[in-house]
Amino acid sequence: MAVDHYENFPVASILMPPRFRRPVALIYRFAREADDFADEGDLAPAERLRLLESFNRELDRIEAGQPPGIAWFADLADIIRQHALPVQLFRDLLSAFSQDVVKERYSDYAEVLDYCRRSANPIGRLLLVMYGAATPQNNTWADAICSSLQLINFWQDVSIDYQKNRIYFPQDEMTLYGITESHIARSNTNGAWREFLSFQVNRARQFLHSGAPLGRVLHGRLGLEMRMIIAGGDRILTKIEHVDYDVFKRRPVLKAHDWSLMLARAVFA
Repeated sequence: MAVDHYENFPVASILMPPRFRRPVALIYRFAREADDFADEGDLAPAERLRLLESFNRELDRIEAGQPPGIAWFADLADIIRQHALPVQLFRDLLSAFSQDVVKERYSDYAEVLDYCRRSANPIGRLLLVMYGAATPQNNTWADAICSSLQLINFWQDVSIDYQKNRIYFPQDEMTLYGITESHIARSNTNGAWREFLSFQVNRARQFLHSGAPLGRVLHGRLGLEMRMIIAGGDRILTKIEHVDYDVFKRRPVLKAHDWSLMLARAVFA
């Protein structure tokens, strides 16, 4: 399944020490291919779940020390063994992507965060294990950063997700603000929409910056990369504000000039 993707942040960027680039690229490949099983193309739900389960079976083989059924999983097995990466974190990713196949609405913020816990947080935790920095406090900061980045992606991609019949806004908060699905279906920013999305943006920004100490605790290029990621998340939120919360007509994305601003913020943070 060949799919082009826009990404908010570079994968295994030049800021990352070279010894980590291949492992990070393999972790990303696992997450991206599994996410594509859930999202891309015209497959029936049963086929999507079957493909995701095939990755679970590959994880079973890795844990059992058996040869892979999918060739590139041999490389993934190598980095899992080399860095003692917890296989359960890969399973958590698959759990979230499988949920995307069968769950289209979220009743409250706690449900959304539970999805983020499995769809995003495992990436941060895997990286901390690989860096030898997986302390309880660092995990807490990483979880805040990763969950907030997932939320930011949701608020950036409201229309894209709705085309897949998914709404990640908490349903109880939509009701509280008087927001209905017709606002999204019709790209309607009238009424309380701006106030509603402003609330989501501000909460995501606070969440993001609650994890900011991790960018100062990690040393050297790892810390700089983390501060760049945080700056990028904040930049997307600022762009949502600059389009007056109309993410339907003007989807906020990072462009070339944004990277120099992010780097400056990361260097002097």
